[in-house]
Amino acid sequence: MPFINLREIDLNYKINQGMINYHYISALIIVFICSMLTACQTKQIGISKPNVILIMADDIGFECLSINGSTSYKTPVLDSLALNGVNFTKAISQPLCTPSRVKIMTGKYNFRNYDYFTYLNPKEKTFGNLFKENGYKTAVVGKWQLNGIKHQLEGHDDNTRPYHFGFDEYSLWQLTKVKEFGERFANPLIEQNGRILPRDENAYGPDIVSDYAVDFIKRNKAHPFFIYYPMLLVHSPFVPTPDSPEWQSLDTRSKQDNRFFIDMVSYMDKIVGKIVNTLKEEGIANNTLIIFVGDNGTKNTLVSQTKKGPVRGAKGNTITHGNHVPMLAYWPDQIKTSKSHSGLINFSDFYATFCEILGVNHQTDGASMMGILSGKKTLNRETITTYYDPMWSPNVTRFRNVFSQSTRYKLYKDGKFFDMENDILETRPIEDKDLNEDQKIIKAKLASELANFPSLPESSFVRGKNN
Repeated sequence: MPFINLREIDLNYKINQGMINYHYISALIIVFICSMLTACQTKQIGISKPNVILIMADDIGFECLSINGSTSYKTPVLDSLALNGVNFTKAISQPLCTPSRVKIMTGKYNFRNYDYFTYLNPKEKTFGNLFKENGYKTAVVGKWQLNGIKHQLEGHDDNTRPYHFGFDEYSLWQLTKVKEFGERFANPLIEQNGRILPRDENAYGPDIVSDYAVDFIKRNKAHPFFIYYPMLLVHSPFVPTPDSPEWQSLDTRSKQDNRFFIDMVSYMDKIVGKIVNTLKEEGIANNTLIIFVGDNGTKNTLVSQTKKGPVRGAKGNTITHGNHVPMLAYWPDQIKTSKSHSGLINFSDFYATFCEILGVNHQTDGASMMGILSGKKTLNRETITTYYDPMWSPNVTRFRNVFSQSTRYKLYKDGKFFDMENDILETRPIEDKDLNEDQKIIKAKLASELANFPSLPESSFVRGKNN
């Protein structure tokens, strides 16, 4: 029988057991460290995700901000944001509200998904869906007007449509009720998260929806959030604001006069200030991207004075004053040096920008603006194209067209070519025989771009109807 050394066995056992314990403890330490790193990484990712607030004013052209040369209106809050951020001086919208809203929300040209005025097809994916899918809390406040209520389309009375498009919460005017049931300003008709708020003759619609945005910020400050705020201001009717002396009397509270547009622009600026102040008070201003933009030009009954002379609004029209809108971005964590960006910005660019912020791929018609915001690069773009078929009314439908433009020249699908610098109202098309060499080159580039876009359909008012 072989000799068995019990002491050696005991020693080996203890050594082996020690090795097992050592490996076990080491494994636990590694798991703990990895867990901590993962937790830190997750926390850092959560911190690095910026909050995003997109504010889109209703019916305000480029000329209406004092930083852009206006002498008729004062916009100190917006001026300050632009002076500490990026002031975009060549942002080009659609000339009318619904075409702009459909385009900015989906990142697509109108010929791909614009079916009716006041309607967004529920088959579309919006930037609300995009942010929600990527872990953001989302809200939309202000003006909706996308259920097809004007034409009583299927789903026009669906008060869950904002949820469908990716918004967790909403406080909206014209969701399921047309304005004949209640206006947006004094004694407003506001629908909020599935119910119609009680009417209040002392209430002011822009205050209700912006207060909701402020409350949403406070409730979600510890979590990345996205707010889309298509403003009720400064659309007609031009009526007193709570800061107007006429607001003090019920008899004059709804009095309409173009002079109240001045007060409305000022109140719009004040509301933006309320949101900015809330972000600062909650300690989240630095990591919040605020973008302010107009949806189309100013109404044509208004003439604004600027340092370069008077400008008549051209809402609905394809001339410069119909689709050249103010735009600025404020984001302290990213925008370290303030600047003015004179490159062309298209409304399809917003969706692409948000995709890059979120780190997801996109298939849109736009290009990301993140390089401009971060200061790392610029968006080198010579031309942009606008496909515009308003399908609103015969008066606006006559302006329908497809056109490509540079910062100076514009070529329409019908062949008319304009120098917007010397003919801003587009009354003198340049004939081919009068073109210089530089103009021939840019016209050829614009024509090449236009060739990628379809011509307008024959129907001109509403799909399926000829007018």
